[in-house]
Amino acid sequence: MADKKFPFPDKIPDKDALRRIGEKVRKRLEEDETVFKFPTEAAEIFAVGNFIRPSECDNLIRQIDAVAKPSQTYKSDYTDAYRTSYSGNVDPNNPLVKSISRRIDDLLGLNPVQGEAIQGQRYLPGQEFKPHFDWFHPTDESCWPLEQKRGGQRCYTAMAFLNEVEEGGHTDFQHAGFGVKPQRGTLLMWNNALPDGTPNEDTMHSGSPVVKGQKYVITKWYRVRKWG
Repeated sequence: MADKKFPFPDKIPDKDALRRIGEKVRKRLEEDETVFKFPTEAAEIFAVGNFIRPSECDNLIRQIDAVAKPSQTYKSDYTDAYRTSYSGNVDPNNPLVKSISRRIDDLLGLNPVQGEAIQGQRYLPGQEFKPHFDWFHPTDESCWPLEQKRGGQRCYTAMAFLNEVEEGGHTDFQHAGFGVKPQRGTLLMWNNALPDGTPNEDTMHSGSPVVKGQKYVITKWYRVRKWG
């Protein structure tokens, strides 16, 4: 995987930590026979099928329905139509949530304290999340000073599909040139950095509009240090 230019200052915050974590997780996932690695040089993207059981998916869907509110980002709110899903953090003390969170930690080999609270998202017909990165821009004064104190850069993303979608709702990686169709119980994971620890612009991705049905996912982001 070739390193690419990064349009930020030469001194990239958390670069060494991102490199070390990337090496550790890469080795762990590539040695796990249950893990599929997508054949792309753009980014390190992995998946595990049937990671969450059907009954667990149903339980999580009910939890998401109970907490979902219009989604927001640092740059926009729901009215901007940039992220039109509904989302909310599921209860971290719920036994099922704790179990799944720990299973993701164990799979990646990351310290639980690095993980953010699991967020649930619900997409109805016409709703989407336009192309974006999960990592924070170190030059963005609207978010970076706070996020640097809350655990620093996001190193890894883990996202699980909780249901099949009748039509639409794919997770598209624009620069990698492919999309992932929601498959119930499948866990999708990707490294937000390049091997040298530079945030990877080729991890740009989007949640394409749901055409028919609805889409439920959970997402857990990991920081380079203790979150919160």
